[in-house]
Amino acid sequence: MPIVSLLAPVPLEHLRDGFNICQSQGKVAFGSRAWEVFRELDVERSGSPVDVFIYASGDPSTEQLEVSWYGRYIGHVEGKNGAHPDGMKFRLPSTGKYPSDNKGYWAVFWEVDQLRELTQDERIPIGEFVGYKTGKSYKKTFIPEGPILVVRPV
Repeated sequence: MPIVSLLAPVPLEHLRDGFNICQSQGKVAFGSRAWEVFRELDVERSGSPVDVFIYASGDPSTEQLEVSWYGRYIGHVEGKNGAHPDGMKFRLPSTGKYPSDNKGYWAVFWEVDQLRELTQDERIPIGEFVGYKTGKSYKKTFIPEGPILVVRPV
């Protein structure tokens, strides 16, 4: 059985803030409306942490469709009126400039530890990922628009 992983886009500005939150708080929480993906992931992972491969959306320094950040998924929590149940403790200061981001928009918050930017040699082209359920490779031009379950690359 292939090992499940998560491929997710996150805006670069949030990743930079997320790194700092993760360093100071031990984890960081990203918002999502794709609650079904995280419920399925929790079933598939059986309580174990899962690799998260992150595509930094909105990164003006690269035209490469590649994973440039890594983290470890440790679980998700339901939003309370769209906000994280712990307020801003694990959230990103960069989300403050988007009025709905912490007030009613997100269904769940997926939590990650060990967040870090990958070196140039560690980066993985999107075309090397395979869908967890489909077993099919993504095209090298595929741009993830939300979190998806993938097979952990070898």
